[in-house]
Amino acid sequence: MVQSENKISSGASPNGVQGEREVSRWVRGMFDDVAPRYDLLNHVLSGNIDRYWRWRTVQQFRDVLTRPDARVLDLACGSGDLLQALMQNSAGAQSGGIRIGGDFSHGMLKAAKAKLPSAPLVEADALQLPLASNSLDLITIGFGFRNLANYRAGCAEMLRVLKPGGQAAILEFSTPPNALFRAFYNFYSFQVLPRIGALLSGGRASTAYRYLPASVKKFPDAPDLAALMKSAGFAEVRYQRMTFGIVALHIGRKA
Repeated sequence: MVQSENKISSGASPNGVQGEREVSRWVRGMFDDVAPRYDLLNHVLSGNIDRYWRWRTVQQFRDVLTRPDARVLDLACGSGDLLQALMQNSAGAQSGGIRIGGDFSHGMLKAAKAKLPSAPLVEADALQLPLASNSLDLITIGFGFRNLANYRAGCAEMLRVLKPGGQAAILEFSTPPNALFRAFYNFYSFQVLPRIGALLSGGRASTAYRYLPASVKKFPDAPDLAALMKSAGFAEVRYQRMTFGIVALHIGRKA
């Protein structure tokens, strides 16, 4: 229980990096390094299943996305894959509606801009969003939450900018509950994935593919993340596992 509480109360913790400011700086630099080949690595290392995970996420919010006035933020948008899926399944940004992507990595935003030249993008820290309180109907964050320097502060900031009744969706890697599959997944994550990542990315960027599997292992599992969201103030928190529990989609609503 102590380990779970430590995971819940903390944030990302790259080896040898101390303090929230230094963690944020390290994570930002790491994503700047991998940005040029991020899409290729994601699709290769996941066997393209990452597309399905994003599709499943978007399907949960068709009622919001078909409202032309809905204001939606894809947080830690990276190279823009989830933002692209949200835009493709939207009724359009009319009557005050907007679909926007935000990330604190300039390199990632450049990659997103190349993919989505018409998308509004903002360089922003998830812990200090340059947005008004009670201004958004939906926030999504795909595979970025575990890299925040402070998980609880991240939840609090999402709550701040959501309208009452607005929803947050956290799509994130998780710990598979089946022990046999978990052993296989850990072997792939720690032995195979870093080697492929190093081969395809090279240089300092290969460090990312040692950090990323370790970050998943340190991250709260699905029930603990749900508990964190509830304790931070989210209501109606629920989650669903995908692909044997490799990932989990958590959804919460601002009361």
